[in-house]
Amino acid sequence: MQSLKIYQSLWAMELRSPDRPERSHEESFRMVAEAGYDGICLDPSVSEIPQTLELKPLFEEQGLEVMVNAFPFGIDDMRPLYAIANELNASQVNIIGGVMPIKPEDAVSVIDQWMTEGRDAGLPVLFETHRDSLLNDLYYTLQVIDLVPDMRLCADLSHFVVDREMREPIGERDQAWIDRVLDRSDCFQGRVANREQVQIQIDFPQHQQWVGIFRDWWKNGMRRWRARNAEDATLIFLCELGPPPYAITDGERRELSDRWEEALTIRRWVRDIWTELEAEDAEG
Repeated sequence: MQSLKIYQSLWAMELRSPDRPERSHEESFRMVAEAGYDGICLDPSVSEIPQTLELKPLFEEQGLEVMVNAFPFGIDDMRPLYAIANELNASQVNIIGGVMPIKPEDAVSVIDQWMTEGRDAGLPVLFETHRDSLLNDLYYTLQVIDLVPDMRLCADLSHFVVDREMREPIGERDQAWIDRVLDRSDCFQGRVANREQVQIQIDFPQHQQWVGIFRDWWKNGMRRWRARNAEDATLIFLCELGPPPYAITDGERRELSDRWEEALTIRRWVRDIWTELEAEDAEG
């Protein structure tokens, strides 16, 4: 039977508050484990490998799995990042590539090298849709995935909504492009955007149309994932609500909503979607 696992981002546990002290890593790991998440996602670059390895005992202590969002800024950076992923027994690696050729065809050799190194390391490798990275925008991504047919994605669709300044309701053209991305996506990230802001508050009334759009995209993507994957496959969904300046703040730098509670809400939505999809499959 296919299964769903939901992770929380360690970066999303940062507060960056003017009047609240930062949580320790120990407290963050304990909160995530007690809330019932399956794992935690880390976001290292090569320079951060030593500090990242120091977290290994916390994963073991709290019984949490590991996913790595890797940030390579040089063509040879992925080798040490794959090594740390294996040291941590990571479930998969999502690449947010800091090597960014202007022409899509010039990206092929970069992607091929990182994919080959990932296979050699024995790790599932995805490329994340993310601004200021290799897959900076939707049009570029569509061209790249045509050039590299076996390239798999981690879909953070919030970046494409801002990149293209998509309008609601989503038109047929934009929906067709998003569907092409979903067809290549083997992991999904939980954040809701609108055409001007990459992360909006999910319970504000003015944002509900976008909440509905993203929930539909996640369901559509998960349905497509289920249809093309084996019966024993596992899908990972990452809740990744970033701290300020991702999170919008008031004039005193205080956030407008509670990101921890919002992440738990998104997790509930995703679990409900999974249950609905299981029921669809059972009905035939």
